[in-house]
Amino acid sequence: MPKNNYILVIDDDTYICNILKKYLEQNDFKVDITYKGAAAKELIAQNHYDIILCDYRLPDYDGMHILRYTRSVKPLIPVVIMTAYAEISKAVELIKSGAFDYIVKPMQPEMVIEVLNRALDRNSQVKSVASFSESFIQGNSEKMLEVMQHVEIVASTDITVMIEGETGSGKEFIARAIHHSSNRSKAPFIPVDCGAIPGELANSVLFGHVKGSFTGAVNDKTGYFQEAKGGTLFLDEVGNLSYENQVKILRALQEKTVTRIGDNKAQRVDIRLIAASNENLHEKVEAGEFREDLYHRLNEFMIKVPALRSRREDIIEFAGQFINQANKAFNKSVQGLDDEARELLLKYEWPGNIRELQNVIKRAVLLSPEDVINPGLFPDELRLPLSGLSSGLSEKPSGAEFTDLKSATYVNERELIQNALEKTNNNKSRAARLLGIDRKTLYNKIRLYNLKQKD
Repeated sequence: MPKNNYILVIDDDTYICNILKKYLEQNDFKVDITYKGAAAKELIAQNHYDIILCDYRLPDYDGMHILRYTRSVKPLIPVVIMTAYAEISKAVELIKSGAFDYIVKPMQPEMVIEVLNRALDRNSQVKSVASFSESFIQGNSEKMLEVMQHVEIVASTDITVMIEGETGSGKEFIARAIHHSSNRSKAPFIPVDCGAIPGELANSVLFGHVKGSFTGAVNDKTGYFQEAKGGTLFLDEVGNLSYENQVKILRALQEKTVTRIGDNKAQRVDIRLIAASNENLHEKVEAGEFREDLYHRLNEFMIKVPALRSRREDIIEFAGQFINQANKAFNKSVQGLDDEARELLLKYEWPGNIRELQNVIKRAVLLSPEDVINPGLFPDELRLPLSGLSSGLSEKPSGAEFTDLKSATYVNERELIQNALEKTNNNKSRAARLLGIDRKTLYNKIRLYNLKQKD
């Protein structure tokens, strides 16, 4: 990681803020901290941060408000959200709205650094073929094999590709696979978050400007279309484009030229365009929310990336690769998953898709004291889903949330233990792993709450 990257940490928990500040400064970050959203907005406007690390829940605003504000004033700054696992659905919505990633509390310092490193790496925009090949996993499900066949077919051409799929399903990886399999692979691959480009800055960000062309234009700037020269421009979440930006991009694609703000001379651009969306753009066209002419210009070839829950046969392969990656990142030697952990991964619905699976595995590898991952290392949402530990358990009140014993705030501790014992047929070792505690603690709790045990 380059030294002295400038980060803003926003969290109303002063203890967390101070711990993060100390740890990040030890890792060569320059750090500002603040406890409220209003103060954060002032700091974002006044300073030039490389990354923003923001808690989802703040006293005055939430993470979505801070994300939208950042995108409006400093659209290129990656925003990472800190969230409780019970709020995973909100985290997915934040990713859809332009957040770079999320970190689940309680946070492990090594995971914070790993996410921040990726955010900084993404800002460099270009990945080598070697690093891409190492990180890309296609899976062997029938649906993904069909997707990769389409990638192989379309890569050798220059036609525009539209990729549709849920947030976290791997759309950018498919775009990179097309790029690295094409004759443009040695040229740049430039990913652009279309939803993060404010209308008033679109011309400058996409097409560049010359010095003095408007207030604040203190230097010449190269736009994304020029940066992708000879390579691939990836317009991510293209459905978020404003109408004004849709018009400008359509014109650039049709004419194959761009003109910087303040420059009278048009510049020819030689790029391959790939677009992606987590929405059905055809429906947006019918609803009058997306230009039909741009839709057809982008949709010369459609690839639909399936959700992870619809290709469960790929989950264990992905998990194995993520274990290997986490071992390298954290200098660990975890070998795999035990049978219960595998079963949980296969049954979970994965609303955050591959991105969520990767975060779960990274956390488990980091926390694992042994060479095999067990269910006790998984977040509550996997171990104790809202529907109960099994279909045979008593129903919980609507809206109840489960947490582990160390941080239980919504569900009575006694009830959690009773549910775990019922789920495991009174197997104390398995129940302890489900609850994330050791056997001795479990026995103490059983005596404390006078829980009846089956013989």
